[in-house]
Amino acid sequence: MTMKDTLESIASRFAVEGRVAAVSPLGQGFINRTYFVTLEGSDEPVYILQAKNHLVFPDVPAMMDNIDRVTRHIKAKTADPLRETLTIIPTLEGSLYYKDEEGNYWAMCLYIKGTVSPERADTPELAYQGGLGLGTFHKLVSDFDEPLAEVIRGFHNMRFRFSQWDESLAADRAGRVKDLAEEISWIESRRAQMMDFQARIEDGTLPRRVCHNDTKISNFLFDANDGSLVCAIDLDTVMSGSLVNDLGDAYRAYTNTGAEDEPDLGKVSMSMDMFKAYTEGYMSVMKDALTGPEKENIAFSALFITFEQVLRFLMDYIDGDRYYRISRADHNLVRARAQYRLLTSMEEQFDAMKAFVRSLC
Repeated sequence: MTMKDTLESIASRFAVEGRVAAVSPLGQGFINRTYFVTLEGSDEPVYILQAKNHLVFPDVPAMMDNIDRVTRHIKAKTADPLRETLTIIPTLEGSLYYKDEEGNYWAMCLYIKGTVSPERADTPELAYQGGLGLGTFHKLVSDFDEPLAEVIRGFHNMRFRFSQWDESLAADRAGRVKDLAEEISWIESRRAQMMDFQARIEDGTLPRRVCHNDTKISNFLFDANDGSLVCAIDLDTVMSGSLVNDLGDAYRAYTNTGAEDEPDLGKVSMSMDMFKAYTEGYMSVMKDALTGPEKENIAFSALFITFEQVLRFLMDYIDGDRYYRISRADHNLVRARAQYRLLTSMEEQFDAMKAFVRSLC
């Protein structure tokens, strides 16, 4: 059976409204393989078929259950439920996923027509839209109070990350620790500060809520005609956590003036204009829904998540580059240094960041 036949056979396992005509690749996803599905009698895609990476997500059934419950909650609160959130298409047997003979997991959702998804936010206007998108998602799920499965262990959990870090230093698998005294000091000098923030999450000072956990602008759809927000997509990482982690992840991505692996550190800094625009978009929706401690820690969230990424890149370099894909021998070290420069830029502007957030409250 050809790949074309295989994909069409898999697509036909789902409760589509018609006969599958074609399955064609959609984009170049880093984690999941994604495809458009068209039906006989239609030239436009009707569904999205996706192969779920069960190495990244070891419990795909639990992940799909998270997505199903969250999207059902959103649908009950929206005027156009087929457009304002994802719609899962079940299999012919009523399952949320299909598992093929090779053990691969597949899921299908309705294609939301007339939408676009920017690849990156490179203007304050797009940053505002990204903040609006996350704020709208958070607002729609703000009253969702059911437990969600932890589909990625220890995600944004600094206690877990430091446990991994300590093990990596002790093992020194690649023999690189001796040459990293300065970089290791970056991590250790901020350990107490970061663990204090983690403790606020653990003791409930920062409440646990539904988080998206992958807040880049390409995970939001906008109307192709007027540019208005449509909905959040790519909900594989939906889990319970602190909203400030979602914000910190967004700030790390949106505000960086350089590439994540920029070797010229002179090009890396935090753009205050992008920070302000994103925060304005987010707070335009969520201002009244946040607790006092959440508002007080919005600015620090940027430092927290950026620090976590410095730690993870440096830890992978120490481990011998076992997690992140690299294109050269020192790639993870270059990434760690670039993220550290972004972190220090945030620290330099931290007082101004806090003051701006307070001005919106």
